[in-house]
Formats: sequence, structure tokens, C-alpha cells
Amino acid sequence: MEQDIAISNIALDLLGQARNFYQYAATLTNDKEVTEDTFAYLRDGWDFKNCLLVEQPNGDWAHTIARQFFFSAYQYYYYEALKRSRDEEIAAIAARAFKEVTYHLRWSSEWVIRLGDGTDESHERMQQAINNLWPFAQELFTPAAFETEAEKEKIAPDLEKLKEAWLKKIKEVLKIATINLPGKTVIHSSGKEGKHGIELKEILKDLQYMQRTYPGCEW
Repeated sequence: MEQDIAISNIALDLLGQARNFYQYAATLTNDKEVTEDTFAYLRDGWDFKNCLLVEQPNGDWAHTIARQFFFSAYQYYYYEALKRSRDEEIAAIAARAFKEVTYHLRWSSEWVIRLGDGTDESHERMQQAINNLWPFAQELFTPAAFETEAEKEKIAPDLEKLKEAWLKKIKEVLKIATINLPGKTVIHSSGKEGKHGIELKEILKDLQYMQRTYPGCEW
């Protein structure tokens, strides 16, 4: 029960962060008809340029934790750097979100350690989850064209510079958890190009149904 509440709170935090960015993005279009809902509910799958890691299904608890751990560690260092963005609004959003992702990283790290250094079964499940999600985690630091452009404009950080700190943190936690770091692997990196698997299609089918069926509905 306690872990369900914690993961629900993290989901609400991430939703709030997305809303803040979408609301700001809407103001940049200079179109009063465009709102945060336009970005969330009215785009097709290929218009979403997110990493594939966040689309991966929960699976067992170990997979849910491994996915959260990889992403929270990324967000921690990303938002830390984003606080220095040339765009003052983006910097402000990152500063507020940083407090939340600090907790997300601590919470997921503790669970990685708890499962990895627990029973034989929990250790095996945690190791398998890390192995399975490692190829997706590498996409976090594979810059897309829009990320490279944002970095040149000093709006977003250089992903390559963040990777070293992220990897150091990952190794530190996995060592305590007695989990082996996977070796070199093929990087799954099509998400930032708008090429997604069935997982995102299923998510969008559920989340966008009401808005697309009843355009303009409010709740």
C-alpha cells in the first residue's frame, strides 16, 4: 500500500511538470486556441518525441523501479543543469521540479538497493530488470536534432556532459545493490524521432479517447 501511494505521488509530480512545460509551450505559439490539452490530447504518436524508456510497461515491481531509477537519475542531473537555462521560464520550472526529482531519485535508489540486496529472487528480478531496460536508458543521452539545437541556443544542457554524472550515480547505487552493470548493448533510440512501439499507441488510445470523441469537453 505504501509503495503504491509513493509511485502514485511520483506520477502526479511528473504530470505536474509536464503541464508546466506544456502551458509555457502554448504561450509560445501565439495562438489562443492552443492550450496544454492540445499537446497532450490532440497530437498523434509520431508527434511525441520522448525517449522509449518511459513507454516501457511496468512489468513486475523490479521493472517499475528500474525504469523509475534510470529516469529519475537522468531528470536529477538534467533539471540541475536546466536551472541555468537562458530561458528564464524554463529555468524556473526546472528549479521547482528539481525538488521533486531529488525525492524520486532517493526513493527509487533505495528500492533498487532493497531488491538487489534482498532475497535471491528479488536480486534476480532486479538484475533482469536492469538488463532489460539498459538499452532504452542509453537513449537518454543520444541527442536528437532538437536537443542539439536547444543546447546551441543555451536553452538546454549538453547531454554528453550530463552522462558522466548520471553513470557515476547508477554505478554507485548498483554496487550497493550488488547488481552488475550491463555491458555494451544496442541502443534503442527511435523515440526522439517520433518512432514508437505499440506501448505508446496503447497509452494514447486510453488517454486521448474522451477528448477526441468529444472535442472540447471539460472535466
